[in-house]
Amino acid sequence: MQQPEARHTADGFDTDWVVVGSGFGGSVSALRLAEKGYRVSVLERGEHVRGKAEMPKSSWDTKRYLYAPRFGLRGLFRMTLFKDVFVMSGAGVGGGSLVYAMTLYTPPSAFFADPQWSSLRDWSAELAPHYETAQRMLGVTDVTEDDPADQLLKRYGDEIGVGHTYRKARVGTYLETPGETVPDPYFGGDGPARTGCVRAGRCMLGCEHGAKNSTDKNYLWFAQRHGAQIRARREVTSVRPLTPGGDGSEGWLITHQETGRGRRKVETIRARGVVLAGGALGTNELLARCRFQGDLPDVSERLGKLIRTNSEAVLAVSVPNGRAEGFSKRIAITSSIYPDPHTHVETVTYGPGGGAIRNLFTVLTGGGTRVTRPIKWLAQAVRHPGWLLEMLVKPRWGERTIIVLVMQALDGAMSLSFKQKRDGRVAMQTHQDPDHPNPTFIPVANAFTEWLARETGGAPGSSLPEALFSIPTTAHLLGGAVIGRGPEDGVVDDQHRVFGYENLLVCDGSAVPANVGVNPSLTITALAERAMSHVPAADEAHAALTPIGTVPIAGKTASGEPEPLLDISPTGTATV
Repeated sequence: MQQPEARHTADGFDTDWVVVGSGFGGSVSALRLAEKGYRVSVLERGEHVRGKAEMPKSSWDTKRYLYAPRFGLRGLFRMTLFKDVFVMSGAGVGGGSLVYAMTLYTPPSAFFADPQWSSLRDWSAELAPHYETAQRMLGVTDVTEDDPADQLLKRYGDEIGVGHTYRKARVGTYLETPGETVPDPYFGGDGPARTGCVRAGRCMLGCEHGAKNSTDKNYLWFAQRHGAQIRARREVTSVRPLTPGGDGSEGWLITHQETGRGRRKVETIRARGVVLAGGALGTNELLARCRFQGDLPDVSERLGKLIRTNSEAVLAVSVPNGRAEGFSKRIAITSSIYPDPHTHVETVTYGPGGGAIRNLFTVLTGGGTRVTRPIKWLAQAVRHPGWLLEMLVKPRWGERTIIVLVMQALDGAMSLSFKQKRDGRVAMQTHQDPDHPNPTFIPVANAFTEWLARETGGAPGSSLPEALFSIPTTAHLLGGAVIGRGPEDGVVDDQHRVFGYENLLVCDGSAVPANVGVNPSLTITALAERAMSHVPAADEAHAALTPIGTVPIAGKTASGEPEPLLDISPTGTATV
């Protein structure tokens, strides 16, 4: 990759690098580029939430919680329905880290061995040091206490013969000094103050207490200390080489406007390089738009291919009030098991204030087609009206509902097709892979949900899109601009550089080439760390600096050793 010129030789440029998006990949890129001596501008389409007063009061606080700027909603949580998948994602400065459950696992070995990229590198070895850095930066620590939902999950694992796979979650939150605010406990006092987690269970609504290690409290905090500029409410509409028909080696012109509706003032930035980090939805949409407009005509035809849902299923059990004590007095996710070698199961809570999420669930429905599943759903609703009452009417849903999150590391995929609208925006639609489709029903998920309902006297539920339309729900959409050997099978190379262009990188979930099989946030962070390690420093002085988080700060960075790479043998035995 051609090195962008340093700031003192960047005459005629507004900045050295523009980072589009501020989630896990964008925040890593912003910090590491700024540390290397570059001027960095971050453009984020969501809001910049700066404290408790700007956090949503609950999931019913739609203006602050839901993200749909064309309807005046500028919150943290975005929902997108496609023909083949229902996607939940984050929005705002910090991206998905604002509403994720803070669960930070390294993946099983199947992820690194996926044929899409395994021939390029020994990825488990290549990424190991970057996983360590990511864990330090995100303050990863181990949950130690067991709550009632943990105990039920462990008992289920014992009953089906996989109790040895039960493990406590590794999470990115400050667990010490509950309710007490202390000076930065991670980076020698250089970061923001933190308040110890009070186990309120509302991690996915936006942590109002300041315990969650969202990326605005680490990567972006230090990026700004190094001079990075962050602009919220900015939607990028074009990224094109300064030289018409060029490859970007002479610089880039980035066009952006205010997020929202109506006529909006258009602005441009001239930069040496661009990092696309708007998440799987944002990056695929922007690259497709640029290709339609002729800005990036040489983007690989593989754009939009190998879209992954992490092979997920999301279910729920609503427990009667008298039996729900303690289910939400925890962190969102605290433990998991492997009921079979490919399937990862976690219990989750939305906590108090999560009641609006109940509208995404309905009675538990078995597998079938798009014709037969609605019929099965109707039969279940008629047979179990009490389940509907428990899930959709009775109060305190957030405190008494256990979400069941199931992920698989199997080779399922779909693709995105793109159509340009009259206003220049791009409409996207999904298509299942005919040979390796993403699952629309996971029997293991329903089996555990049914067991959990029996044990608690609760009402079991499926996600509404799965029951009515036979499409899965995912909080971890991946792929579309994946790593490959060349433009014939990928969009970016093994250093995340877009094939055919200079100084244009993709550093977010869209580059992930396979189903991770566990919560993917740590992997996206580690991949971005590795990509940034290949960008040369602006000058010798900055090259000599030690990036923050790459070496431990005694007693100040993530506790414990980095999690070993988990493998599951064909017999179901967890090994490392």
